[in-house]
Amino acid sequence: MWVVFALGSALFAGVTSILAKVGIRHTDSNVATALRTTVVLVFSWLMVFLTGAQAGLGEIGGRTTLFLVLSGLATGASWICYFRALQLGDINKVVPIDKSSVILTVVLAFLLLGEPVSLAKAAALVLIGAGTLMMIEKKESAGKKQEGRGWLFFAVLSAVFASLTSILGKIGIEGVDSNLGTAIRTGVVLVLAWAIVLGQGKQGEIRGIDRRSWVFILLSGVATGLSWLCYYRALQTGPASVVVPLDKLSIVVTVAFARVFFSERLSRRSGAGLALIVAGTLMMTLL
Repeated sequence: MWVVFALGSALFAGVTSILAKVGIRHTDSNVATALRTTVVLVFSWLMVFLTGAQAGLGEIGGRTTLFLVLSGLATGASWICYFRALQLGDINKVVPIDKSSVILTVVLAFLLLGEPVSLAKAAALVLIGAGTLMMIEKKESAGKKQEGRGWLFFAVLSAVFASLTSILGKIGIEGVDSNLGTAIRTGVVLVLAWAIVLGQGKQGEIRGIDRRSWVFILLSGVATGLSWLCYYRALQTGPASVVVPLDKLSIVVTVAFARVFFSERLSRRSGAGLALIVAGTLMMTLL
């Protein structure tokens, strides 16, 4: 059953990317992120009360609370580092490093959770890594200069924190209703998201958001909420080393919707990369 939730997470994550792309065209990305997170928090707690999971609040121990909070902090830290890396370096160098989080997650799941990594799974990781690089690597913009190696530092941290998010989240939701765990974790992310906006003094930009952007930002928040609920439900019962790669299949959904709504076509290189990602993911799931 966890496979179904993992695939559901990928589906909604892919839809989120399309909705968010429309919503942030004329909106600061950090402001949009904070607004989407607010929607996710409301949606998460709505699911908690609909399922009666709030009854488990009093049963959450200190250790579980700690790991849920740490998971939320890791998510926020990953976002901060990712956008800082993009600010300092070329996206074709930053994004591949950030996407390597799936490989690091499998390694951490092996070291910290004792999840086995066979030779076949190792080969699958190679396929996923190579495919991801082929999918997202772009030519550097002419005239754009790198400002030292600071971007590399932040890009690596982004990948590390993204991996820690999955591992800490899995530990934190053991013995806890997944809806409740997601709601608590989202609250931590929300605080960090708004702290970024307030720290940058961009809260005043909310008044300038047009109606169309509001609609798509809110819809992307709902899609994100559904994706997170499915993702942590899958992590609760399935191995992190398989759930995380399945979630990354959201790229397939994004590519399909981008072709339909934005007329974006894949190059031969990108198409081959996508095939490698799917092949590697299926290998990890079936083996």
